[in-house]
Amino acid sequence: MKLNKILLTASLLLGGLCANAQETVTEYEFQPHWYGQAQIGLQETLGEGAFGKLLAPNAQLAAGYKFNPYIGARLAINAWQSKGVLDFQGSHKWKWNYVAPTVDAVVDLTNLIGGYNPTRLVEVNLLAGLGINIGFHNKEANKINNALTAAIKQQPTFDNPVPGGTIGALVPANYNVLGNIWDGTKTRFVGQVGVDVNFNVTEQLQVGLELMANSLSDNYNSKVGSNADWYFNALVGVKYAFGPKYETRTRTIEPPVAPEPVIVEKVVEKIVEVPVQVEKEVVKEEVTMRRDIFFTISNTTIAKSEQAKVQQIADFLKENPESKVVITGYADKGTGTMAINLRLSKQRAQTVANELMKKYGIPASRIEVKSMGESEYQPYSDPVQNRVAICIAK
Repeated sequence: MKLNKILLTASLLLGGLCANAQETVTEYEFQPHWYGQAQIGLQETLGEGAFGKLLAPNAQLAAGYKFNPYIGARLAINAWQSKGVLDFQGSHKWKWNYVAPTVDAVVDLTNLIGGYNPTRLVEVNLLAGLGINIGFHNKEANKINNALTAAIKQQPTFDNPVPGGTIGALVPANYNVLGNIWDGTKTRFVGQVGVDVNFNVTEQLQVGLELMANSLSDNYNSKVGSNADWYFNALVGVKYAFGPKYETRTRTIEPPVAPEPVIVEKVVEKIVEVPVQVEKEVVKEEVTMRRDIFFTISNTTIAKSEQAKVQQIADFLKENPESKVVITGYADKGTGTMAINLRLSKQRAQTVANELMKKYGIPASRIEVKSMGESEYQPYSDPVQNRVAICIAK
């Protein structure tokens, strides 16, 4: 009797400790927001000579809006200076100014690949856009072109039958050395693609590096070529978010609970014969188990706190060789798009299935995977709890 009391006391103490061993998980809810950028750096205009020969100052101002953790858009105004060079009768270099407003699509590669997490140190974005380039102050190119063209036209030629004739008598009147010379103000379409890397300083402030390649029509640098003209920008600067980028909330994860009671249905049939009574007993058993595996926002990885539930499902399947499990994935319909939620719910269910197969050796024939996405049916009233894969084994 004394030993029984000791065991009972120990069991109550252990149960109390387990009940208090709750774990809290911090989740981040994305908030759409505006942001501004200011950057300065260098530009390299492609031309004759080695890369780096035509470096020029460059600057950019931008305003953008991030719609969700993965997609945004911005309006950028890039400006300052481009350069050209011609190696003909010596080396001749010139510069001109421009302003280029563009509209860019912005894809957050970090969140797209690794899931949403605003506390990461680094954010990497892919940028692509279209706009116009307005060039002006091309006086240096015109001065060089006029001087070289005049010199060529005055050179003597032995092919001219007129004594003392010059090359100028043989070339068209509108001939010029550069071939695509322009003056005044010139507007061209520009397409661009690039990448930026930003580092979080505070919740609102980032510093970063942007690399961008820009393509324009052939006459941008005043010279004739067989393909489009290009310039490349390398910019460093700051990025500031207006308003909160995310909201934080804490969810309490209950500790693993003991296996749910086994449901046993017993059917007893009695067969009576005269004059001898024979009793025959037929037993039909149906055993079920349900475990809900919870996930964090935009995540498909099973948390350590949920691993015990997966093991309980695996143990149940091993103890009941005829049983099977149906795993149904869900997503919170209040967060993300329909396509994203459908993908998340399917991946959550498949992650649990893969864990059962690879870690515990459960055959795939005993596992059925379903996904509900953000359907109208949500198993929980709390949106956070609908980021779940529900496992029912029987």
